[in-house]
Formats: sequence, structure tokens, C-alpha cells
Amino acid sequence: MSMISRRNFLGTATALASASMVSGRVQAASIPEAPTTDKVTSQPPLYPTSGREYRPVVTLNGWSLPWRMNGDWKEFHLVAEPVVREFAPGMKAHLWGYNGQTPGPTIEAVEGDKVRIFVTNKLPEYTTVHWHGMILPCGMDGVGGLTQPHINPGKTFVYEFELKHSGTFMYHPHADEMVQMAMGMMGMFVVHPKDPRFRPVDRDFVFVMSSYDMDPGTYVPKVTEMTNFNMWSWNARVFPGIDPLPVRLGDRVRVRIGNLTMTNHPIHLHGHSFSVSGTDGGWVSENAQWPETTIDVPVGSIRAFEVLADNPGDWAFHCHKSHHTMNAMGHDLRTLIGVSKKDIAKAVKRLAPDSMAMGSTGMAMGEMEMPLPDNTLPMMTGSGQFGPIEMGGMFTVVKIREGMARDDYSDPGPYKFPQGTVAYEIETPATAPSRQDGRPDGGHRMPMKGMKG
Repeated sequence: MSMISRRNFLGTATALASASMVSGRVQAASIPEAPTTDKVTSQPPLYPTSGREYRPVVTLNGWSLPWRMNGDWKEFHLVAEPVVREFAPGMKAHLWGYNGQTPGPTIEAVEGDKVRIFVTNKLPEYTTVHWHGMILPCGMDGVGGLTQPHINPGKTFVYEFELKHSGTFMYHPHADEMVQMAMGMMGMFVVHPKDPRFRPVDRDFVFVMSSYDMDPGTYVPKVTEMTNFNMWSWNARVFPGIDPLPVRLGDRVRVRIGNLTMTNHPIHLHGHSFSVSGTDGGWVSENAQWPETTIDVPVGSIRAFEVLADNPGDWAFHCHKSHHTMNAMGHDLRTLIGVSKKDIAKAVKRLAPDSMAMGSTGMAMGEMEMPLPDNTLPMMTGSGQFGPIEMGGMFTVVKIREGMARDDYSDPGPYKFPQGTVAYEIETPATAPSRQDGRPDGGHRMPMKGMKG
């Protein structure tokens, strides 16, 4: 894949000397190289070149981790390390992640595969990797101190297990978890069914939700925050930095969503209804699936849904908590709707010429531009073909188009609306509503005190 550069972090001898959990099966083998990328856009699906066949996923604003076959083992290499992640153009964060990014690359394999995952620690403290939702031997579960020694800085450990069940899972540390997950250490793990005829789809998207609290102008999130987050992200991107989901008209589409934030997210798709088809506990049987347009994704869970893309257009896709579709939100802002700030605005402008009085009539920002601290995004931003979208955070667009190629994931641009299908303004005012007896007060009068009605 052209988007990935390869680097070999450890030579064979050095690596094996530090890999305190390497089993006898790999003592004579070299550690696979660790692919890395700094791309922030959705990368093409990574089709398998060996092993069992499967239809790969597309990670929203991310990529899938390449692997190699070593006998009957499928080998991957994760590197835990500091990274720089662009949330959207104009704002970057100094985080921790895997293989050059946060979240880390999606791991893809097939039910029944034996996987061997090398984990090299380039962080300044120890770490582990927990394979969230997966059924595996206890010693491979990745809980530091309980099921394994910690992976100290500079060391490499190996996890080996057979994939017993297909489905959608996550990976994240179980070591200094408050800090490491708040710094972005997480990723998705997709296990495809052994039978390719099991619930096939035309397009399969995956992403994980994370949240951060970053003061304007800063680069490192507050790791001790519990509730007061101001950056709500899908795959560590916020609108308008989140890619659209391009879909061919008539495609059957699966979307897999993981939640490693500190709150639940009701995820809503416009213009369609869908069927909830999976959790991190497994597939929902077809006779138990239920129709939705919004699915709540609890903390520490995944939800997968499937939708027939039969309605062309640019359809909003977002979290339905309104504060989660905003960036860099100030939680201490006062509500000033209906309060005139005309006089005070003049006084403030003498001291701060760039200041702008806001909030008296609402918070719609339209095309306003105002100075911001460095490395800070507007609270609401983005433009569409009809004007400002005024969104941020967990928001993107599912773009359904006729005639797209099977593996075309490029942005098709704005939707061309058929004539007569867009809401419009009428030039004449609406007719005044009729009253009960023709009187302007509708035939009802309140008698004044001391007077007979």
C-alpha cells in the first residue's frame, strides 16, 4: 500500500532479547516490521493476499494494519508511541497511539485464524493491550499485573490466540488506563466470518469514538477529566475534518461503531431506517433485529447496523446529543438570549477591537469570522452548497450516489438535487389565520379588573 512506509524498530537479536513473553513457537523467527502512516483520510480497503478470503472494511479517517503469514499464524506488529493527530485543519493534538496514529490501525482477520500480535512499547511508561470483547485465554487478556507483566518502555511482548468468533471488537490498554485512553490509545479489531456468504454487504465502515478536553490554544488533553469534554471525535477527527461515507445507490452498507468515551452516544442517520445487527457480544440474529433511525452506543460497547442505501442524497450522520456536534465548546458561557449588549459592546470594543457581542439572539455563527487562539477550532463550522452547516464534533455526511464503482470511496462532491426537490422560500406572506368570529383577538377577551365583560 503506497500510503504506508515501513520501518523495522528492532533487529531480530535485540527484539528477542527484550520480548519476555515470546513463546517457543517464535524464538527463531524475526519480528515483523511495523507499518506506520501519518495520513488523516480514509484509506482504501486492504484486501487479503493470503489466508482466508474476506471483504475488508474501510476505517473512517483511518486504515487497516498489514500482516504476514508465518506458517499457520497471522502476524501483526503494533507499536505504542507518542503521535500527533490533526483533529481537523487548524488544530492538532499531541497524543499517544499506535503505528503513527490515534486511534491505531484496524486489525482485520477471519474467524478461526490464529493471530500473533507483537506489541512494542515506545511510550515513556509501561503499557499493555486488552482485546476488548474477545474470547481468548486468560493470560492473553492484557490486564497489567493481573494476567501479565506490564510491557515496560523499549520492550516487546507477544499475544497469541485463536479467533473463536466473528464480530466487531476493540483494543486498548489496561495499564494506567485513565491516562492512556484519555491520550488516545485505542483501535478496532474486526473478525470476519469464516463463511463469506454470512451476511455479506457491499460496503463496511468502522470507527471508534473518543473524547478530549483541551483548553483553547493547547496541544495536550486533560487526562483527569471525567465529564467536561469539549472535543467529541470519530476516529480522533471532528467535523469538518471527518470524511464523508461515499456509498453507491442500492448498496447494502454496514457501519460498526465503538465507544471509548465517557458517555453514551445516540447515533442518528437521516433519510433511512436501519437494522441493528451486532454488538461486541456477537451478531444479533436476523429474527431479533429491530428497525431504528437512531442507535444508542453505550460506553465500552460497539454497535453495528446495516442499511440499504436506497435514497440518494447527502444525508447527515451524527450524534444526537447537540453538544457533541460542536467543537471547543465553552461550558461556562452564560445564556444571554433576549439581553441587549449594545452599550457594553461599545465599551468592550474600545479595549478589545476584535471582540464581538454574541448570544442576544442565539448562537448561529453563519459566515462570521473572529480571531481564535492558536490551535483552536471554531465551535461550529463547515459549509455546504446552501451556506454554513454550523456543526462540529461527531458529524459527517453519508453521500449516496448512483453509478459509483464497487470500490470507489472518493468524495463525489455535493449532491445535485433534482429540480423541484429542495425546500424553498415563497415570496408572498402567508395568509393570516382566520379567527372564531372575525375579531383580531379571536373572539376572546379578558375582562379588565373592575369592569364587566
